[in-house]
Amino acid sequence: MEDNKNMEEFSTEEAVKEAVEEAKATAEDTEEAVEEVTEEAAETEAKDSKKKDKKEKKKDKKDEQIEQLTDQLMRNMAEFQNFRNRTDKEKSQMFDMGAKSIVEKVLPVVDNFERGLMGVEEGQDAFADGMLMIYRQMMTMLKEAGVEPIEATGTEFNPDYHNAVMQVPATEELTSGMVAQELQKGYTYKDQVVRHSMVSVVE
Repeated sequence: MEDNKNMEEFSTEEAVKEAVEEAKATAEDTEEAVEEVTEEAAETEAKDSKKKDKKEKKKDKKDEQIEQLTDQLMRNMAEFQNFRNRTDKEKSQMFDMGAKSIVEKVLPVVDNFERGLMGVEEGQDAFADGMLMIYRQMMTMLKEAGVEPIEATGTEFNPDYHNAVMQVPATEELTSGMVAQELQKGYTYKDQVVRHSMVSVVE
């Protein structure tokens, strides 16, 4: 009986030892596995970090290029807008110069109409009425185009608009420095003098 008990105790001790040794071996294997996994994780993290840095660097270069191209585009658009404004202004100035030149050539015709119509009354005859209608139509057309006669008689002399060719003595109605008579009518085109009024001025 005692021998059997001893055998059983011996077998149990053996089993415990084996279990302990297996547990130690398992623990060692687990530690090694954990170390391997940790090393792999560290390597993976390092690789990911390098890739991320590269992507950020690439992204930074792309952002810089985008900013440069955007800035260049904005500058080109501003230059084009300035060019268009300058061209429009030059076109307008050239048109005004051409129109002013034509008005200067038309004014002698207007003068001749006015001389020819002096003393002619409306309803006098059909020919005179026709000339009056043409004259009025011409003056309406010039006014719509921006041509305006310069006020002269009874106004204060202004060298910007009037050209004094003679002086007359003062009267009760006209004082010194005023325009006494308009000898030739002056005109402006869009506030620019096309022809100065030829006037006589009170002394």
